[in-house]
Parts: sequence; structure tokens; C-alpha cells
Amino acid sequence: MRNETIRPYIRQFYRGNWSLLTLAMIQTVLLTASNLMISWLIQQIIDLTTGANTGFTLVQLVLLTVAALILEVLAYLFAWASKPAFIAKGIGQYKEYVFNQLCRKGISAFSGENSSLYISAMSNDAASIETNYLSNIFVIADSIMVCLGALCLMFCYSPLLTLISIGLSVLPLLASIFTGEAAASAEKRVSDRNASYTTTLKDSLTGFSVIKSFRAEAQICRIFAQKVREVSAAQCARKKISILVNMLATLSGSIVQFGVFLIGAGLVLSGSALSAGTVLVFVQLLNFVIQPVSSIPRALAECASARALIQKAADALSENIREEGTAAKATLETGITVRELSFSYEPSKPILRQMDVTFEAGKSYAIVGASGSGKSTLLNLLMASDPGYSGSICFDDTELRTIRDDALYEMVSVIQQNVFIFNASIRDNITMFSSFPEEEVNRAIRLSGLSSLIEARREDYLCGENGSGLSGGEKQRISIARSLLRRSQVLLVDEATAALDAQTVFQVSDAILHLDGLTRIVVTHTLDAALLKQYDCILTLKNGRIEEQGLFDELMEQKGYFYSLYTVSQ
Repeated sequence: MRNETIRPYIRQFYRGNWSLLTLAMIQTVLLTASNLMISWLIQQIIDLTTGANTGFTLVQLVLLTVAALILEVLAYLFAWASKPAFIAKGIGQYKEYVFNQLCRKGISAFSGENSSLYISAMSNDAASIETNYLSNIFVIADSIMVCLGALCLMFCYSPLLTLISIGLSVLPLLASIFTGEAAASAEKRVSDRNASYTTTLKDSLTGFSVIKSFRAEAQICRIFAQKVREVSAAQCARKKISILVNMLATLSGSIVQFGVFLIGAGLVLSGSALSAGTVLVFVQLLNFVIQPVSSIPRALAECASARALIQKAADALSENIREEGTAAKATLETGITVRELSFSYEPSKPILRQMDVTFEAGKSYAIVGASGSGKSTLLNLLMASDPGYSGSICFDDTELRTIRDDALYEMVSVIQQNVFIFNASIRDNITMFSSFPEEEVNRAIRLSGLSSLIEARREDYLCGENGSGLSGGEKQRISIARSLLRRSQVLLVDEATAALDAQTVFQVSDAILHLDGLTRIVVTHTLDAALLKQYDCILTLKNGRIEEQGLFDELMEQKGYFYSLYTVSQ
């Protein structure tokens, strides 16, 4: 079953890549033929110089040598034209596929996931997969081809010495088998340590302002140093194992070479039909057997470790995927109806409890309540973040679980507290890198209140990393413009003004309230009477339930829970 999950990922290495792979395999055949021909020529030249009758003149052997060298050059030209291109295209398609699968996740997938895992999967792990899987495809093919060719040629020279060579070759084979698993385990440890290191680095950069304000530099440096040491230790262990693997391979190979050479010398001295040239060429051909025997198990172990990294990415990418619905709902006509909605992240800790509410199309709603009352959870569920709720959420008469993602996100957009701004122009951040008619872009800029910013800095102004060149209010206005440009029918706003100053809070909130034709559902902590009076309805949440709902003046007259919240906030 696990093989099935990684099959689509492995398929990316070969998609549209078979012609390059075929050229690379032709190179393997040509190089094998060249190497064997050169070994045969060495035997012929040695025997000719010792006076043996080879059936060839020196001139003929020179011409055959030139032909072998031309064949070798052709082989490397085929490799130059095919192998780098095959590997580059294969790993590129793999990365694109991983990113496309990542984009299938739900809108709030990373609230409970470690994004560093995916950074590692597409950087360190991808580099390891390129080396240990794609490059080893050719190592294995070359090794098998040259090993079989060498054994056939050796058998033609001397079946007895060939059998002795095969018997002695068990030594490097055993050495490779015993060390291959250790090498794969070491590679996996390096991957895990790199992922942890990347997480710490990302947290340190993202939370840099917090680190500075709490003067936690020494503590963070200590943690970072520990992660660096863990990565270094894992890499050191991997290199040590690599040295041991090479030592065992070299030692066992030398034993085989000297064994064949000495046994062959004994056969020559005993009056065997073997010539000195045959014994020397056997040692030469034996290299073509020993090297594959030692490299194939190691290459297979490295391929297995690469597949483990692919499996790791595939498992992570299979989580938090919203199942595609069937309904292609495009418009909201009457509203959103929530009935008996209950939800919990943990069975013993319910967040929402039997909630009933109707959001009428085109109206504005404020959701208020203490921290932990379920405000943000309700908005997340409206964006189909988790299908594991009980009860129903219907857009008109269509249950949310049955609506396709593309249709849902066409209808609904969200503005969150932390608006992400790409390191691109203001226009690209508004259009999200898509093309729109100029009049529509200008309309979104005007209604979102971005006109003054555009006049001051122009549309092509580079916003900086995560909008470092913009104020909080300007970022929020860009987020509003994005929603307007997409002509979303439902706008969800989650604590969008929490980090803004009072004046900017009023400006952004007032801009949202004056967006006609949209159903606006706003989670807010700002209890400002001038703003709250503009909402068509205020919902007050307490312990996952709607405690009160109504207009601002009605709720104040009731002097209930909302009245208490408002009074305390003033």
C-alpha cells in the first residue's frame, strides 16, 4: 500500500523523460563495449610482444585501439547529451509535483503542521533524492552491464579462473551488504536533523522581533547552536560510515585482485594454457566485476533511503487534504445557514456547541466574544478547514462538504490578522499575479482605499519581504482589494485589525462595512460603538455558543453579556 502512495511521485522522474533515458542507456552499452574492447586489446598487445601468435599485426591492433577510443568518446558524448538533462528534468518535475500536492491542502492546513518539513523535502531531501536515486539509476545500469560483459569475456578466456574470480568476489559483496543499511540509516538521520535545524532557523527569523524585545538572544543562540551540532554530528557520522564502506570495498577488492593474480600466475607456471596476457587481462576485467559487486548493493541501499524520503513527503502531503466535492456552486442568493453546529479538536474539549445562526446574503455581521469562545474556529469552518464537524453548514441549500474547492474559494475570501504580502509589486499583490481588466483593478484600488498609496508610490512599488515596506493598514487594504477584485460574494474577516492603531482600525473597518453587495462576517475584538452600530447584526459568543445576537442598541439595552464585554473594554 505504501508503494502505491509514492508511485505518482516516482512517476514524475520519468514523465516525458524516456527519450533522454534511452540515450543514457545507449551510452551505457557503448561504454561497456569500449571498456571490454580495450581490455581485450591489452591482452592481444601483451601476447604479441611476448611472441605469442595472436592473429593480428601491430598496425591492426593500433587501428582497433583507435576505434575503441572513438567508441569511448561517443559514449561520453551520449552521456553529456542525456544524463544531466534527464536528472535535471526529473528532479524539477518531482519538485513541481510536490508543490502542486502541497497546494491541494486545506486553507488552514499549516495551523497544525510543521511547514519546515516541506522546506526540507524540497531542498535537502530533494538534493539527496537527486544523488541517491536519479544518479544511481545510471550507476546500477552501468554496473550490471559492465559486470555481465566482463564475466562473459572472462569465461571465454578461462572458465576455471572465472569461477575462482566469482567465488572470491563474494567478499566485496558481503562488505557492501553489511554496510549498505548503515549508510541508508545515516542518510535518514541527516534528513531528520536537517528538518529540525530548518524549523529552528525559520522560527528564529520569523520571531526575531519577539526574541529582541524579550532579550532572548543568548537562549536562541544556544538552541540554534545545539541544532547545528546535531546536524554536524549526523553529517560527520554519515561521512565516517562512507569512509568505512570505501575501506571495506577497497580492501576486499584488493584481496580478490591479488588472489586472482596469484592463482593465475600459479596456473601459468604449472604449464596451463593460460598466457601472461590472459592473466593480466583477467585482473583488468576483474575490476569490472568487483566495482559493480561492491557498488550495486550500496546504490540499492541509497535508492531505498531516497524512497524513504519520498515516502516521508508523500505521507505528509496526504494529510489535511479536503476531499473534493461535486457541487459547482457559483453564487450565494439567500445566505449561509448554520444548524446544530458542533466541533472539537479533541473529543473532550468542544469548541463549538450546537450553534444555530443564519447569515443573510448582502448583510454585515460582527462576531465578538472572549478569547477561546470559538470565533476564529467558526470562520475557519466556513472556509472548509475541517469536515469533521457535526450539524450542517449550508450555502443556500448546498452543504459545504459537497462544494468543490474552486467553487467555494470563488465565492468566499478571507482577510486575516497577519496578511501575507509577497515580495512583489503592489499591483501583483492585489491581482495575485493574474491578469484583470484595468477598470476592475482601479475599482478595487478605489473601494479599498489604496488610491493614496498608489499615487504616492505607484503600482510597481516593490513591497519587500512579507510587505516590510508597507504599514499594517496598507497591508490590510491590499487584502481587501484582493477580495474585491475576485468579486467574492462572502468576505470573512478574522481579527484583521488586532495589530493596528486606533485610527487605522477605524479606517479599515469602515472600508469593509461600506463594501456593498458582500456578505461580511467579521470577527473583531474592537468594540467601538461607531463601528458596531453599522453592522446588521452582532453575534456574541460564549463557550462555543451564541449567547446573544442583535443590533448594537438592542444588546446594550438588554444589559447582558455583550453589555459586560463592551463596558469592560471602554
